[in-house]
Amino acid sequence: MNQFEVARPLDELITVRDRGQPVENISCKGEDPVLASSFRLGRTAADVQLAIGIAVNDVWEVRTGRRQDLTVQVPQAAAALKSYTYLDLDRPEIKQQFVAQVGRQKISTPHPTKDGRYFLPHMGLPHLADRILTILGCDFELEAVQRAVAEWDALELEDAVAAASGCGAMVRSEAEWLAHPHGQLLASKAVIELEKIGDAPSQAFSADPARPLSGVRVLDLTRILAGPTCARTLAEHGADVLMVTAASLPQTSWFVLDTSHGKRTTFLDLKAPDERATLLALLADADVFSQGYRPGAMDKLGLSPEEMAAHRPGIIYTSMNCYGFDGPFADRAGWEQLAQTVTGIANEQGGDEPPRILPAAACDYLTGYLAAYGTLLAMHRRATEGGSWHVKASLCQSGMFLQRQGRVDYEQGIDIPTSVVDDIRLSTPTPYGQMTHLGPVLGMSETQPHWVHPSSPLGSHAPAWEVS
Repeated sequence: MNQFEVARPLDELITVRDRGQPVENISCKGEDPVLASSFRLGRTAADVQLAIGIAVNDVWEVRTGRRQDLTVQVPQAAAALKSYTYLDLDRPEIKQQFVAQVGRQKISTPHPTKDGRYFLPHMGLPHLADRILTILGCDFELEAVQRAVAEWDALELEDAVAAASGCGAMVRSEAEWLAHPHGQLLASKAVIELEKIGDAPSQAFSADPARPLSGVRVLDLTRILAGPTCARTLAEHGADVLMVTAASLPQTSWFVLDTSHGKRTTFLDLKAPDERATLLALLADADVFSQGYRPGAMDKLGLSPEEMAAHRPGIIYTSMNCYGFDGPFADRAGWEQLAQTVTGIANEQGGDEPPRILPAAACDYLTGYLAAYGTLLAMHRRATEGGSWHVKASLCQSGMFLQRQGRVDYEQGIDIPTSVVDDIRLSTPTPYGQMTHLGPVLGMSETQPHWVHPSSPLGSHAPAWEVS
């Protein structure tokens, strides 16, 4: 047991908070299993939601002197780990795009290798598929990929894919990962890291706010699931979130629909000097700069944490990636499936059969929620002690966090009944049409989390902050 390995998820997260035990009334109803997995998906997700509520209360108390009661239901928290499956929209062309994405996922699963191991090639986006197919020398077709993977030793293929900036990983057991230098490094760190990266005076919040994050401005430079979930969570509590992306960046439209509630969205090409200058102008009035690129990518654009802290003293710079921020795998790109693959989750989920992926995007969504939790903690520290802060979260750390929470017995095929999420399922008018989707999971007694803006097509808004 390392110093961060404790009995319950909430206990470990309170240790990261480092402010003693919370004093608010907390209600958590339900228990695992709620999904077909031995991992405590529901309770882990529920405790992360409660930790977010505690951190929101820390900010609320600074602003108002009050704390709020918190509630969460375990099955609803588990549903939030696969919230895109509860989304419905009468747009056949968008649904068809997601069907194609699901088809790619059927290839992005563990396949046997020549040396008796398993390897997962991630082909969720076309450019990633091209890189791996070039190495394998085959077409994008399941049986062809399986035959080609079977010609390689797993570790040799992992190294070749990494060298080509592709995404793929050898399936490991949890014990193998914890014995690996990278796994050992991550195990020595907290699940969320908060690093002070610059001096700045304490920055008080405005008094008598309507909501906990009223007046807080967030630049969201993330895509797919983890990063957008972080910013979406901050929007639940009143933050002005401006999602910044480029029209040329590949996206998964169904995930954009799921994670864009509460945000406005604009196009800026950060490789164009004038558009990067627009971003820096926005940064001058921002509180949070959230990004999900692999380590080093933002440095090349002059947007490193230290440079952002110099431009805007007091900034909270939130970073998310797959493998963490140092160590032998730090420069590798990765996604949900790869975090499950290397940490041992897929190996264990398969049981006596071939490795399998969890019935939820647990690493992605947990990372987004944990990053939001860390961002909220940094807001409180900035308000009380000052400084610029770097918040670090990774999919592998989130997977290892899940592994530390013990196991339960479960039945194959169990799932969350739709009736369980009826209380938090919303029907929202959007620019796409009427959308049905999950609402916020966390309950708060005074400022119930909600989104002001509907999910909107990318690039729908001007690169400007809302008028206070």
